[in-house]
Amino acid sequence: MLAKVQQWGNSQGLRLAKSVLAEAQIQVGDEVNLSVKEGVIHIIPSKKIRGRYKLEDLVSRIPEEYQNFEIDWGKSAGKEVW
Repeated sequence: MLAKVQQWGNSQGLRLAKSVLAEAQIQVGDEVNLSVKEGVIHIIPSKKIRGRYKLEDLVSRIPEEYQNFEIDWGKSAGKEVW
């Protein structure tokens, strides 16, 4: 596939086809690592977990004495079914 480097403001950019990103398992907003080896640009998906956090890590930080409770938001205002 042929692509073209283009000017965007003070930067240059390369547009990647959706099919290329899907095959590399990269989505819009994902971080990638860029490197150049022997004149070849390598774009490698970052190994970070989407959303930055793992649920297990967050839950492990909840204090054991923590007590959750329900909040009454009042009567339904629309067609909610309770």
